[in-house]
Amino acid sequence: LLQMHEKYGPVFTVYLGTRPVLVLCGHQAVKEALIDKAEEFSGRTTKPTLERVVEGYGVGFSNGERWKQLRRFSITVLRNFGMGKKSIEERIQEEAQFLLEELRKTKGKPLEPTHLLSRATSNIISSIVFGERFDYENEEFQALMKIIHNFFLEMSSTWSQLYDMFPTLLKYFPGPHTRIYNIVSDVFLFIGKRVKKNQETLDSNFPRDFIDCFLIQMEKEKDNPFSEFNIKNMEITIFTLFFAGTETVSSTLRYGFLLLMKYPEVQGQLHD
Repeated sequence: LLQMHEKYGPVFTVYLGTRPVLVLCGHQAVKEALIDKAEEFSGRTTKPTLERVVEGYGVGFSNGERWKQLRRFSITVLRNFGMGKKSIEERIQEEAQFLLEELRKTKGKPLEPTHLLSRATSNIISSIVFGERFDYENEEFQALMKIIHNFFLEMSSTWSQLYDMFPTLLKYFPGPHTRIYNIVSDVFLFIGKRVKKNQETLDSNFPRDFIDCFLIQMEKEKDNPFSEFNIKNMEITIFTLFFAGTETVSSTLRYGFLLLMKYPEVQGQLHD
C-alpha cells in the first residue's frame, strides 16, 4: 500500500475481490476525511462475516440516526463510569495487582501472556458493562475469553477473508466462513442472562452499570416510535464494547511486552 501511495498519491482505491476499498495515506489525508469532512465520512460498512451476527444494530456497526443516538448515549455512560477520568485509574490499578499476582505464580519461568492480558483488560470493561470483575479462574469468564480469542482467529482465517471479498457468491454455500455466527451465539446467551438479572434487580435511581443505564433509557423512551433504545441494540452494543475493548488493549499490551523484550535497555529505564 505504501508503494502504491508513492505511485498514485495519498487517496486511491483497491479492490478486495468485488469490494472497493478507499485507502487514505498520511496524516493530512486522514485528517481531511475524518475531521474536516467528518459528517461525509461518518458512515461505516460491516464485514459480510459479521452481518448475520449484528444485522446493522449496535454502536459499532450502525449508521445514521441509530449510530448517533447510541454513540452519544454510550460515550456519556462510559464517562459517567469513569472512562477518561481519574476514577478509572483505581479500577486499573486494582486489576493490575491481580495480574501481577498471576505473573508471580510463574516464579520467573517463561509464559505465554496472551490470555492473562486479555482477562485483565476484559475485567476493566466488565466492571463498567456488567458492574463487576470476574475471578480469572471463573469457568464462565474463561469460556468468554476463549470465544473472543476464537472469534478473532476466525475473522482472520482465509475462508473469512474470501467471504468478505466475494460475499454475493459464498453466502449461498455452507462452510467455515459461517462459523463466526455459531461462535458468538454463546456470547449473546451470556449477555441475555446478565440483562435479565439486571431487569429483576433494577433500581432506576442507582444505576450500577451500562446495562442498568440502557434499561433506564429504554423505559424513558418507550413511547418514542423513533427511539433506538431496544434489547437488540443493547445486546449488540454490549457485545461491541466487550469484544473491542478487550482485544484492542490486550493486543497493545502484548506488543508492548514484545518491544520491551527486544529493547531491554528501555525495560531497564522503566524499572528505574
